[in-house]
Amino acid sequence: MNLFDIVDQITQVDPEFNERVNPRREAIRNMMSFGKKVSLVAMPFVLSDLFKRAYGQTPTDVNGVLNYALTLEYLEAEFYTKGAASANLVPSGKPMGAITTIRDHEIAHVAFLKQVLGDKAVSKPTFDFTAGGAFPTVFSNYDTFLALAQAFEDTGVRAYKGQAGLLKGNKVVLTAALQIHSAEARHASHIRQMRRARGGAAASQKPWITGGNDSGIGAAADPIYAGEDNKVQAGVDITSLSGVNGKLPITAVTQAFDEPLTATAVLDIAQLFIK
Repeated sequence: MNLFDIVDQITQVDPEFNERVNPRREAIRNMMSFGKKVSLVAMPFVLSDLFKRAYGQTPTDVNGVLNYALTLEYLEAEFYTKGAASANLVPSGKPMGAITTIRDHEIAHVAFLKQVLGDKAVSKPTFDFTAGGAFPTVFSNYDTFLALAQAFEDTGVRAYKGQAGLLKGNKVVLTAALQIHSAEARHASHIRQMRRARGGAAASQKPWITGGNDSGIGAAADPIYAGEDNKVQAGVDITSLSGVNGKLPITAVTQAFDEPLTATAVLDIAQLFIK
């Protein structure tokens, strides 16, 4: 069954959404001026107008959201496929087991979304994971590979959450998207733990996000984690509530609540990884 028949029943979209997601072209132009000067700490800027190029516009309906998700899944599936196949990159044993498992999950997500979209699915872009030579060791240096994997995963989790509102009119599609979202969150957590196990600069890495930027890969990652230091939920300052030993600490509060990332933010903080 092609589930896009269900999607077609969606007839109403938030009237203010189109205005909210109008790309800030000037910000994109400013970021693109970095060109090949992007350093390792800029690795989280990995999606750019990837999605805009793939289907022509910022997502404003269910079709756009699903193709937005499909493009991200294409990127992740190919990234892990190439990583697992790169000689002497991923250590054998548990590390390789984890990377190949995540690879298979991403491939399954691609297959599912293509089935849902049918002939409306976008084609897979041609990716350049070196970003035009900015990251030449992505498939030869394991730490670079893991850092980029975390950038993909943390961005992807927030990107899925940010688009859930457009799917709320269809429980079938929304449920499927949330199932993928939770799997991506598990990927993000595991990749973070893998980085911690490597020690060095990532030795303090936690499996969850703490505050505005805990990536360990520099201030350039700030846009990916913008809003993650939020302490107010549904109008309630969580730090004002009582915990086990007094008030709840801000670190625990930010770890306890994940925040969405809008399509505009994803577009604005990213660099191109498409040829």
